[in-house]
Amino acid sequence: MEVILKQDVEHLGFANDLVKVKTGYARNYLLPRGLAVTATDSQRKQLAETLKQRAHKEAKLREEADKNANKLMAQTIKIGAKVGEKGRIFGSVNTIMLSDAFKVLGIEVDRKHIKLKGEAIKTIGTYQAEVTFHRDVVKTIPFEVVEE
Repeated sequence: MEVILKQDVEHLGFANDLVKVKTGYARNYLLPRGLAVTATDSQRKQLAETLKQRAHKEAKLREEADKNANKLMAQTIKIGAKVGEKGRIFGSVNTIMLSDAFKVLGIEVDRKHIKLKGEAIKTIGTYQAEVTFHRDVVKTIPFEVVEE
């Protein structure tokens, strides 16, 4: 069954994508939650018109996202954390802390668009995170966890 996504759905696609899914997944999950609509002829025509109108805006957003990504990659991002014995952190570093560190640098990134690489961060050191700035701009950003 083909559906048109109304919102971004993780591991499936982004808003306004035409995707093919199993019928049960569409009828029991996507459609009742308002995440998608069935891809009828009228919905496809409406999608085509919407995509045509958004093409210019999309290029501008992609350019801005690329600029933000390059700005973050050029800077050293440091996250302060309380440290106990042997360099272990009380708790762990998470995507909220990383999102807040980006805000300090003047770049707004939702925590849902940040994925930490590897396991939970519980020690001081240098790590990497995969950040989705735009559907076409996904960068690996290095950051450093330091003692507060």
